[in-house]
Amino acid sequence: MPKALAAVVVLAAASGAVAAPKEAPEVKLARLLDGRVAGEPVNCINASNTDSIEIIDGVAIVYRMKNGVAYVNRPSIGADSLRRDQVLVTKMNGSQLCRMDMVTLVDQGSRFQSGAISLGTFTPYAKPRP
Repeated sequence: MPKALAAVVVLAAASGAVAAPKEAPEVKLARLLDGRVAGEPVNCINASNTDSIEIIDGVAIVYRMKNGVAYVNRPSIGADSLRRDQVLVTKMNGSQLCRMDMVTLVDQGSRFQSGAISLGTFTPYAKPRP
């Protein structure tokens, strides 16, 4: 084996051994919600107030609102097919996302449908007031 190729193999093996372990989805969700207090679940949220959306693989969707509240939705159907590299395509009637709305999952790379989910209730998590 040429020395240059041997060096690449050794470096590749070493980088794999040093790579940080992937964070478990439930641990990631707990970290995102750290310091927040859960409120009563609601059936709908106003989509126009959404600041950002984050998918937690196989577990939930976190909708961060402009007012700082994070709503966690654990889909009632299809949660195991959630991946952070997907695009959520939602057909809405009006300006609200609601429990039981169907969301199509589209792969970012191929642009093909990769699944579908049915939204569950939305649990608000807010930072406590001082």
